[in-house]
Amino acid sequence: MEATEVRKLAALEDRHWWYAERRALLRRRVAAAGARGPSLDIGAAGGGNTRVLRELGLAPVALEHGAEGAEVARDRGLDVVRGDAQALPVASGALGLVVAFDVLEHLEDDAAAVREVARVLRPGGTFLVAVPADMRLWSAHDEAVGHVRRYDRAGLVAAVVAGGLVVQDVTSWNVLLRPAVRFRRRASTGSDLDDVPAPLNAALRSVVVAERVLPVGRLPGVSLLLTARRPA
Repeated sequence: MEATEVRKLAALEDRHWWYAERRALLRRRVAAAGARGPSLDIGAAGGGNTRVLRELGLAPVALEHGAEGAEVARDRGLDVVRGDAQALPVASGALGLVVAFDVLEHLEDDAAAVREVARVLRPGGTFLVAVPADMRLWSAHDEAVGHVRRYDRAGLVAAVVAGGLVVQDVTSWNVLLRPAVRFRRRASTGSDLDDVPAPLNAALRSVVVAERVLPVGRLPGVSLLLTARRPA
């Protein structure tokens, strides 16, 4: 992610509907997985997800490739290391949880990154993944933020399994707003990471919050969420 995008994200993520609900999703996924022990947030950017892990007592470290992202996370009081997702600066078997939200789609060799995650996880450790879904939604936004691909379920599962992990669950997210996202991105000319007026922000948040109770996780969405484990 470019430095300007990292700064924009950091300024927006505490209040923006998309990031707010993603943090809630992360919290629920960590609880459902029963994850424990030291953790790593790959591609932490503004550090919102890292702070969730810290609140849950998981002793997280934020990993950022670029200097700008590392500086933003450090300014927010987080423990930060710089490094490459495909060569993690972590000892083998050291972690109980690794989170990679919106990371794999930036990497040419996503399976190599998963192999590194498998290496640093303890036996039974958890890997939580979020990626953008469906190449039919490809737009100027993806190009602006440095995406290599968007995923379908089979492609995401294949990358994770090729990396040596066992997939436990894959669900869609941002299903209800998919038609609006598709319409907007047809006309997009760059990143759609922007602030929105407070009333619209609240309305959009209420829509995605509804997905917590609606049975839409198997329908096409804007993102895919996956939980995997290192074999015990």
